This record gives sequence, structure tokens and C-alpha cells, in this order.
Amino acid sequence: MLKIKSISKHFGGVKALNELNLEVGEGEIFGVIGPNGSGKSTLINVICGIFLPTKGDVIFEGQILSEKPTHQRLKKGIARTFQNIRLFPNLTVWQNLWVARNSVEDIKTESSFYRWFGKSSIVKKEIEKMLEFSNLENRADELASSLAFGEQRRLELARAVATKPRLLLLDEPAAGMTVSERAVTIKLLKELSKTRSVVVVEHDMEFISRLCNPVIVMAEGSVLFEGTSDEVKKDEKVIESYLGRGAKLKDEN
Repeated sequence: MLKIKSISKHFGGVKALNELNLEVGEGEIFGVIGPNGSGKSTLINVICGIFLPTKGDVIFEGQILSEKPTHQRLKKGIARTFQNIRLFPNLTVWQNLWVARNSVEDIKTESSFYRWFGKSSIVKKEIEKMLEFSNLENRADELASSLAFGEQRRLELARAVATKPRLLLLDEPAAGMTVSERAVTIKLLKELSKTRSVVVVEHDMEFISRLCNPVIVMAEGSVLFEGTSDEVKKDEKVIESYLGRGAKLKDEN
């Protein structure tokens, strides 16, 4: 589904990504870990088009998208969430989902008002499904800014899913969550992977272990290691450079 071919991204003399290669298959939940500054978020930004690569290609479902802007990649089926939540705080939960759903539609100006007020039964039903998916049915008419942190995370995920992506990019989706909130998110992402591929950038190795296969470890803009989460935890190079000697990684039940 996704191929990253010899991608480099330079910021002046800083090589944030350096000849990086990877492939994400259909229905995979692909994990990306690594220390701060290893290039994880830059990779997400290059895939979705916020940054254009210095060299190399982003190939999605056989099409080269390296020079395409973000909105065109969204219409091709690539959506993302952010490390720092980026909702429309002064819009309601329902309105946040409406904006996302309509962002990929080619609609006539004269029909937009009808869609805004929910006159389109198709859009309305799709938003209802997203509310149910994110367990926010009872918060639909509340402002996004009034939601608890975990609810905002779920809304941001639902907003990305509302664009009907084939590839979903998640930048630290478990950051700031409680144990129970992480468990709910893992369940949601496993359900999502039945119909799309997911790339997860995370520092939480327990979260990655329960969710992702395969996993890559990044260091200095390149792939240090790729394998299963169990293989990653046992690899000497990974332990030395990222996890740390004597690291104890327990799995949550």
C-alpha cells in the first residue's frame, strides 16, 4: 500500500531523514518508535505532505505523491492525527466531524448550507456512526473544548476516520492517556485496521507491543531495526540506543 523509497529530508545541514526505506502493507498496524530527534514526526509529515522530501519518493497505492500537497493526499486516502491535539475548539463535536467528512467531498456551493444543517441523510448517518465509534454520542452538541483530554483524543481520531482514509497516520495517539484510555484506543485501532492500514508513531512501548506488527526503530533519520515487537525488545542495538540497558518492559493484560 505505502512505499517510502530512499526518502531524505534536510533542514539546512540537519538530516532529519536519511535515505529511509519502508513498506506498509494492507491492513497492517505499523509501529514506529525511536528516541526524540530520530525523525519519527518528520516521517509522518513527509508522508502526509506537510514537508516535501529533499529526495526520494512517497508511493501510495502505486502512485508517486512526493510533490503532491496535503489536501490532494487526503483525497487520495491519507489522513492523520497530531501529537498535539488540533481540533476546532469552538465548534461542537458534531460540527468537527461534519467539517472532516465534507473536506474530501466535491460539493456545490449552493448545497453546502443544506449539508451543514444535516439535511443530507447520508452525511448525517456517517457522522452518527463516527459518534458511536468514538463513544461520543452524548457529547455531540457540546464544544470540542469542553471535552476531557481522552475524549478529545477520540474525537481527533474519529475526525480523521470521517475522511474515509485508506491509510491512517497517528502521531503519539496514546500521549497523556490513562491506562484505561489506552486500552480503549487499542481496541478502536484494531477495529479500524480491518478496513485500512495504520501507522503509529509512539514512545509507549507497551502500547506498541499490544498493537503493532511490524515495528521499526528509527535513529538519526534511518531505520535501525525492523521486526516484531518481541524482536525489537530483544535486539542489542535497540536496547543500547533506545530502550536502555536493563530495561524492563511488561505487557499489559
